[in-house]
Amino acid sequence: MALDTLTDKIAMYSDREKEYLLKAVSAFRRRLIVVSQDFKILAANCSDEPGVDSTLVGKHCHKVFYDCDEPCEICAAKECIQSGRPTLRSKSDHPPDDEVVPCFYAYPIVSEGVIEAVVSMDFDLPTRGEIEEKLQRTNAFLRNLILSAVDGVIAADKNGKIIIFNDTAAEVFGYEVEEALSTLNITDIYPDNLEFQVMREMRSEAYGGKGKLRSYQVDVVSKGGERIPISLNAAIVYEGQKEIATIGFFHDMRESLRMKSDLEKTQLQLLQSEKMASLGKLAAGVAHQLNNPIGGITLFTKLVLEEYDLEEGVQEDLHRVLQDAERCRDTVKELLEFTRQTRQLMRPHDINQAISRTLFLLENQTLFHNIDIQRELASGLPQVTSDIQQLNHLFMNIILNAAQAMDGRGRLLVRTWFSEEDGSLLIEIADSGPGIPEDILPQIFDPFFTTKDEGEGTGLGLSLAYGIVENHGGKLRAENSSEGGSRFIIELPVAQKPTSGDNL
Repeated sequence: MALDTLTDKIAMYSDREKEYLLKAVSAFRRRLIVVSQDFKILAANCSDEPGVDSTLVGKHCHKVFYDCDEPCEICAAKECIQSGRPTLRSKSDHPPDDEVVPCFYAYPIVSEGVIEAVVSMDFDLPTRGEIEEKLQRTNAFLRNLILSAVDGVIAADKNGKIIIFNDTAAEVFGYEVEEALSTLNITDIYPDNLEFQVMREMRSEAYGGKGKLRSYQVDVVSKGGERIPISLNAAIVYEGQKEIATIGFFHDMRESLRMKSDLEKTQLQLLQSEKMASLGKLAAGVAHQLNNPIGGITLFTKLVLEEYDLEEGVQEDLHRVLQDAERCRDTVKELLEFTRQTRQLMRPHDINQAISRTLFLLENQTLFHNIDIQRELASGLPQVTSDIQQLNHLFMNIILNAAQAMDGRGRLLVRTWFSEEDGSLLIEIADSGPGIPEDILPQIFDPFFTTKDEGEGTGLGLSLAYGIVENHGGKLRAENSSEGGSRFIIELPVAQKPTSGDNL
């Protein structure tokens, strides 16, 4: 700009404007000086700077500020004087151990094509390249932060187009990252138009304030159609008051819910085990109390038979009393064995004996009077390392369920065999009842699930049976028989494989 042009421009300012411009220069918090081509200070805004001589004008800038006899080697003002163009120096241009920091930015004041003076500033103005480099580093850091997040991160523009889809989101939803970015819309991951409900809640104040959504429970749908429970933290991205995008952090709840379910099952099993232990103690006490009168009945019946000459019919009646008393004694003995506390001791046991003991206690009950019990118990079976009390509860639960399913009338098959292929012992308990409806078959082992009328069942029997089998390292499954009715197959690992014997 020519001097006359500068002069004209200065003349355009009013005295008040000139006053404020001078005040602005003086109030500028960084050093600003005007030097001649021989580096003499013509004007400066830093005469009151601590450690700086107040009489700056006419002195060399390099001497005043850096106590150097010659201009600095790396100096924006020096390069500006040589090139005649504004010059920008970066801090990185200076050696790390260089304590002298000359001016970073300088521009010329030109008069009729000649440099009249140079304005020098001591603050660093970043170059475009430096800004771009810093921006790239920031973007790379944010990208790595999003990609390495343990939750699925999905961002979408206002039209629902996916613009961020990290690796965890790909694992949860089953889409490839590039596939999601190119073809997926945010509405595709929500079933039943739930995206409208999510946006409505996000715009409300109910879940962390307007534009935010914290710990919101919602189902999403994977590429394969699976519904996945999610804890969602999301936010609306604003530009001013305008919504331009949304971003969400999707925490997969499947593993947490599975662990919670397992914990609830364990708690239920513990409560039921305590209940069964209490009932066992009660039954054992009753059995001990019954032993005395049964012993008296047996003793005095034998005495009457031995000491009195009775008619044949009376003797037959007394023998029947004696047989029933002995049968009561055997029942009490089995009941004591059935309820004996083992403190969860895992020992080798004979499965056939455990099944026979359970059937002995049940078969003369009223419920079983019209049920044909068929036993196909293979001989020579290996023993199973087990808690015998738990196995008693297992067989009792399943056999009672079968009898109730048949309404006390039908056929009950109990079969055992050894599988060479699996190296395990199998127990089948099958009934001739109506079978299990296919729609509820997958739920019968769930806690509290029952098809019985209210007050007739807790829904814990089969759940506990399933837990007992799992505790023994085995498997339990239920299925409907092609011949009608249902059957339960119990598979238990054996203590050792059999060396001989018949296996059906």
